[in-house]
Amino acid sequence: MKRILSLVSAALLTGAGAPPIAPADDPYIWLEDWTGPRAMEWVEAENKATEAAFRNDRRYSGYYEQALAIASAKDRIAMPMMIHGRIYNFWRDADHPQGIWRWTSQADYASDAPRWTTVLDLDALSKAEGTKWVWKGASILDPDEKRALVNLSDGGEDAVSLREFDLGTGHFVEGGFNIPTSKQNEGWLDRDTILLARDWGEGTLTKSGYPFVVKTLRRGQPLSAAQEIYRGEPDDQVGTFPIILSDGSGNRAAFLYRGVTFFGNETYLVTPQGVKKLPLPAKSNLQGMVDGQVLIQTSEEWTSSGVTVPAGSLAAVPLKALQSGETLKPQILFAPTARQSIDGVAATRGHVILAYNDNVRGRVLVLTPGARGWTGRPADLPDNATISIASATGKSDQTYLAVAGFLAPTTLWAMDAADPAPRQVKAMPARFDAAGLVVEQFEATSTDGTRIPYFIVHRTDMKKDGATPTIMTAYGGFEVPMTPSYAAITGKLWLERGNSFVLANIRGGGEFGPAWHEAGLKTKRQVIYDDFAAVAQDIFARKLSSPEKFGIYGGSNEGLLMGVEFNQHPDLWNAVVIQVPLLDMIRYEKIAAGASWVDEYGSVSVPEERAFLEKISPYANIRRGVSYPPPYVWTTTKDDRVGPQHARKFAARLKEYGIPYHFYEDIAGGHSGDADIAQGARLQAMQMVYFSQRLEGK
Repeated sequence: MKRILSLVSAALLTGAGAPPIAPADDPYIWLEDWTGPRAMEWVEAENKATEAAFRNDRRYSGYYEQALAIASAKDRIAMPMMIHGRIYNFWRDADHPQGIWRWTSQADYASDAPRWTTVLDLDALSKAEGTKWVWKGASILDPDEKRALVNLSDGGEDAVSLREFDLGTGHFVEGGFNIPTSKQNEGWLDRDTILLARDWGEGTLTKSGYPFVVKTLRRGQPLSAAQEIYRGEPDDQVGTFPIILSDGSGNRAAFLYRGVTFFGNETYLVTPQGVKKLPLPAKSNLQGMVDGQVLIQTSEEWTSSGVTVPAGSLAAVPLKALQSGETLKPQILFAPTARQSIDGVAATRGHVILAYNDNVRGRVLVLTPGARGWTGRPADLPDNATISIASATGKSDQTYLAVAGFLAPTTLWAMDAADPAPRQVKAMPARFDAAGLVVEQFEATSTDGTRIPYFIVHRTDMKKDGATPTIMTAYGGFEVPMTPSYAAITGKLWLERGNSFVLANIRGGGEFGPAWHEAGLKTKRQVIYDDFAAVAQDIFARKLSSPEKFGIYGGSNEGLLMGVEFNQHPDLWNAVVIQVPLLDMIRYEKIAAGASWVDEYGSVSVPEERAFLEKISPYANIRRGVSYPPPYVWTTTKDDRVGPQHARKFAARLKEYGIPYHFYEDIAGGHSGDADIAQGARLQAMQMVYFSQRLEGK
């Protein structure tokens, strides 16, 4: 009955006031001027008000110091990346806030105190060049693995510059590849040639800002001399990118991935005679290669040569069949049940490591090719945890797996794929006191009867009187699963004080494979928002918390989720944190990389989809006279993926309507807000102050 009354009251509330904003009547278009002086002056004024509200709170300094200590602790696990017989790692701490790239031997890595050799110091590089460089990874030359193209971002943007680095000498290569900043992707075709997709000039980027022209660039050539090998279309929703696959048997091939839509693509093989389109399903991805067998993960059913590969499966086809053009006969390596989904795939020298979820609990299977087909062996690892593949390489069967749970600090396990008996080699110390805490998994019933699982972490002696301050998050999009993890800062700043945390596994995500995701695509998306509200209502019905003690948070697609819940169910929450969000769903296709997500959200160019977007767009559906919980909206100026424009306009509309709010825009950090460890600690501390003010009231 309480849930029904909440739904009715929310419907009445969201129907109050003025009709949704028509884009032509939008008075805040000027805030879409990314770094324009008027917009940045507005940001500066808003930041001052929010900093005063949060940083002057007596709790802020303690929260910040605790968050910074956790983020910069030297006894964290240095996650491995195996390259050329060495263990590489990118590391940040108090002495290296932007980070260092370093290596140690495999034998030394197994010790309690490895001796590291620094090969690239981003703090020193930034100081020398006057640019705040942020690490975005490296592309390793295969097969000799002695050269890399280092990806460096100015302040955390998705756009990067590429610089060739010699792993042997530990220096940038004089006269080597040095590619200026762009949203770009690269692959080593050979030692002196790279495949490069980037902004080549006017007319070479899609509407979402990604490259669709791929060229070969030889060492010493200027960009103007690069040779085009493939051109997608400017109307592609994403872009075209190179992929290089190799295996321990010496097979190697270059592919192109053309993102016609976000989930639908075309795959091409690069040959000496030109680029050849492959007969692979649109919703599929190449995941590696073992013993000449190319691994393909599908998100749709695929039938070829009488074999039907179910959606969400992992299959293999011979590289030779792709090269010769013969009809493909896929071998099914793994087909999930309705409550399973693939979480990660990695190839070793002779095996495949498959990480998958079984009812949102991690499992690992080692798959091996043989004369009679593929066989699978499970790896014995801790239960009730998330298991991810930390590192694997086609040069050996050694692999590393990371295991973590809500209350279990991350551990690192080494495993020989040829004899899968994992052994724990490293463990992160506990960052918060988990004594007296318990994890439970429940299910809520959504509006259409679907069972929605969720986890809640709380004290074992918690009184079921609805008085426990609780925060909840979820994702609900892009087939991305949300699984248990060790959130040390949340544990220290929130759980230790007797509060609760909830993770909801709503539709739209990938917890149960493609069908779970597709249930909430485009105009079907309301079920995602219904699922989230249903979980909260189930929690209230169990008296685990109550609306006045309940807060929600999330970023990016989660930020959209928070914005919709803010509008549709203002009576269910007393605190709403909206991070780096999409909020103006009428104009999202025109902001940053928004056009790339039409496959997920729909397009205003389609009448039915526009009508739905107008109905759920958070920016368009704020109402005068509604009692909303004052939200905390934060973003970053350097976010060139979603863009800060959504958050700015949402806050400006709240201000116009006289609705209390907090807005903060960090100048650096990109979409993830992690330009350095201090920024991450600052954002965490400010967010926790907000939750404390709203839910604890101390």
